[in-house]
Amino acid sequence: MEPFRFEKFDPPLTERRVVSERGAGQGRRTQLFASLCSIVFLVNMGRIVFAPLLEPLREAFAVGSAGAVGLVATLTWLGSALPRLPTGYLLTKVPRHHVVLGAGAVLTGAAVLTATASTLTALYVGALAMGLASGAYFIAANPLVSELYPEGVGRAIGIHGTASQLAAVAAPLFVSGVLLVGSWRLTFWAIAGAAALSTAVLYLVSRRAALPDAGSADRNLLVALRRQWPLIATGVGIIGATGFVWNGVFNFYVSYLIDAKELAPGSARTMLTVVFAGGVPAFWVTGRLADRVRVVPLMLSILGAFVACLLALTAVQSFAGVLVASAVTGYVIHSLFPALDTYMLGTLPDEHRGSAYAIYSGTMMLVQAAGSVAIGTLRDAGFAFDLVFRTYAVGLVAVLVVLVVLQRAGWLPSGE
Repeated sequence: MEPFRFEKFDPPLTERRVVSERGAGQGRRTQLFASLCSIVFLVNMGRIVFAPLLEPLREAFAVGSAGAVGLVATLTWLGSALPRLPTGYLLTKVPRHHVVLGAGAVLTGAAVLTATASTLTALYVGALAMGLASGAYFIAANPLVSELYPEGVGRAIGIHGTASQLAAVAAPLFVSGVLLVGSWRLTFWAIAGAAALSTAVLYLVSRRAALPDAGSADRNLLVALRRQWPLIATGVGIIGATGFVWNGVFNFYVSYLIDAKELAPGSARTMLTVVFAGGVPAFWVTGRLADRVRVVPLMLSILGAFVACLLALTAVQSFAGVLVASAVTGYVIHSLFPALDTYMLGTLPDEHRGSAYAIYSGTMMLVQAAGSVAIGTLRDAGFAFDLVFRTYAVGLVAVLVVLVVLQRAGWLPSGE
C-alpha cells in the first residue's frame, strides 16, 4: 500500500483567473484611492495656505485694511463654492474622474497665476481660481470615494478627509519654512509642480482601474432637489452657520492670537498648526464612528461641543490654556465634516447622490465663504475679536436649539 501524500490543491484555471482579476481590481482601486488622497492634499493646501499668508501678503502688497486682505481668503472659499452646482450638472454628463482630472489641471494653472501676481487684483483672481479647483474636486471626488467603498463610506471618507487635513496641518509649517528661505511666491510654485505631477499620476491610474458606475442613473439636478430636499436642507442647516463662523475664525486665527492673546507671530502660526493637527485624528476616528452610531445625534453633539470650545478660547489667557483650547477646538470642529459627509453620501441613493450632494455643498459653501470678510469688516469697525467670537457662539446656540427641536419632533432625516 502506498503511503499517504499531501498534494497541492491547484484550482481550475477559470477560478484562478477570477481570483487574480479580483486581486488586480482591488489593487487598482487602492491605487486610485491613493491618487485621490494625494490630490485632495493639494487642493486643500490651496485653500488653507492663504490663512498663514495673510500677514505676509498684507506687507508685500502694502494693504492697510484687514477687510481687504481678508477678502483674499474669502475669495478662495467663494471660489470653492461657485463651481459646485455647475459641477453637479457636469457630473450628469461626464464621469466623476474626468472632473477630478480637470480640477487638478485648474489647480496647477491657478497656482502659477497666484505665484506670478503683481497686484492685489491679480492675487484676488488667483485665490478665486484656486478655490474653483477645490470646489470642483470635492463635488466629484467625495461621491467617487463613497462609491469606491460602499461597504464602509464613513471609513473611506475619514481617510480621504485625513489626507485633506494633513495639508491643513502642513500649511502653516510649510509657509514658515518658505518664508525662511525665500518669497511667499515659492509657496504657489511648489503647489503648481506637485499638482501637475499628481494629476498625471491619477490619469495613468484611472486608465487601468475599473471605476464604479453607481452614479450612472444620476442625470437630473432638479429631480434630485425635489426628492432629496429634506436631507439637503438638514445638511445646510447644520454646517452653514457653523462653517461661516469657523471660516472666519481660522482665517484670522493668527491675527487673533497676536492681537487678543499677545502671542508672537511664530507662536501664533504654531497654534494654527495645532488647530489643524487636531483635525487629523478627528477625521480618522469620526469617520469610523459615523459608520457605527446614529449620525444625527453625533452631529448635534459635535456642534454643541464647538460652541463650548469657542467660548473657552475667548476665556483662556495663558500660553498653555491657548494651546489646549486650540487642540480641542481643532479636534471638535473637524469631527463635524466626516460625520456630515457620511450622513449625506451614505444616505443619498445612487441615482441622486452626485446631484444632491452638489446642491448641498454649493449652498453651504456660499454661506461659509463670507466668514473671513465678515470678521475683517467687524474688526475694521472697531469690534474686538473676543466680542465677535462670543456673539457668534450665541448665534450657534440658537441654531443648535432649533435643530434639536426638529430632531426630537422627527422632522430631520435620520440617516439610517
